[in-house]
Amino acid sequence: MGDFVVYKINIVAMGTLKEKFFKDTQDEYLKRLRRFCDINVVEIKELTCNSKMDPVQLLDKEMLLIEQYLKGKVFVLAVEGEMMSSEVFASKIFDTFSTYDTITFVIGSSYGLSEKLKSKHFKISFSKMTLPHHLMRIFLEEQIYRAFTIKENITYHK
Repeated sequence: MGDFVVYKINIVAMGTLKEKFFKDTQDEYLKRLRRFCDINVVEIKELTCNSKMDPVQLLDKEMLLIEQYLKGKVFVLAVEGEMMSSEVFASKIFDTFSTYDTITFVIGSSYGLSEKLKSKHFKISFSKMTLPHHLMRIFLEEQIYRAFTIKENITYHK
């Protein structure tokens, strides 16, 4: 009997989706993705920066919260990361699955991600523009879904 590969994908995201339209859109993409993979979204409550803590300290504290959820190959989303087409992104995912059984994507808070965390992992950028982290999560889920449709030759990607 042939081996059946279970693709495991984790999305670790700072902040929670509050708006119904974001939640509904995420639910739709997660439903579509479960056809292809075991996908898990971990939401971590965003910390607030106060007068006693500068943004670097805040990002280092967030990094400690994020690190406990990192499994397999980790990709961090960062504006200075590598930009790629949907086809290259799909290849990156499935090339990674040839070595790792789990991929974890990390989306930072409205302050971004700690430089220490970014320096340890492969950085991916979806745009040179700064994007809201809640919207970035939807973009990521859509691109992961698109990657599976490209791999499976399903009419969706044009």
